[in-house]
Amino acid sequence: MNRWALGVEYVGTDYCGWQRQGHCNSVQGQLEKALGQIAHAQIDVHCAGRTDAGVHGFGQVVHFDTDRERPKTAWMQGANTLLPRDIRVVWAQQVDENFHARFSAQARQYRYVIYNRLQPSALLHGRVYWERHPLNEQAMHHAGSALIGEQDFSSFRASQCQARHGRRELQMLSVSRHQDFVHIDIKANAFVHHMVRNIAGTLMQIGRGEKPIEWAGELLAMKDRTKAYATAPAEGLYFIKAFYPQSFSLPQLSLGEVLW
Repeated sequence: MNRWALGVEYVGTDYCGWQRQGHCNSVQGQLEKALGQIAHAQIDVHCAGRTDAGVHGFGQVVHFDTDRERPKTAWMQGANTLLPRDIRVVWAQQVDENFHARFSAQARQYRYVIYNRLQPSALLHGRVYWERHPLNEQAMHHAGSALIGEQDFSSFRASQCQARHGRRELQMLSVSRHQDFVHIDIKANAFVHHMVRNIAGTLMQIGRGEKPIEWAGELLAMKDRTKAYATAPAEGLYFIKAFYPQSFSLPQLSLGEVLW
């Protein structure tokens, strides 16, 4: 039995999320279908981080087991010829059986992309969140610093979250402006459901001047989701990468400014 890891990129606009579901079109379902055709057998893939409907993936990592012998090119170019144009395998690598896309990951990073100008963009529709009101990214960045560390993120946790508790270690939160684009970059050991989108909604509320900088920290201390701002829409969110021990020697993609 061979274990393969893949790097997967996708636009989540037309999918009901990563996870395979019987009633809708999912990224996992499309990927398993393509890989199954290459293997001439059923393939079950496991991912680093499941994304919701409308959320995009830049550096998603998956793994699967197969007893079929295929060259690396088959799992990349071969799969890409069978996948929809909004899903692509960008690298493939055979890995040790101890590797697990989800459980071997030490941290995960997301980026929330805000297009901050008076008028929306036709070209970027579905790829970014449009905010017409001017945002103070410095105030947002300062506010976000209160969330760094091991904390109880119950105030930023969806009501339907199935995790046993809301405690997570937020390792990095940065807000920066690139002309009309504002990036919220967040890295943590793990995330509760809708955590990034709920943090983004709160920081934008501060960026618009509706709440003071201290609001993020005060909200965190309340541990009460009902006090927080509305969840930011899915279209601005990207799964950027998962971090693994160097011993696995997985390819490292350079994000740069590819996401505006």
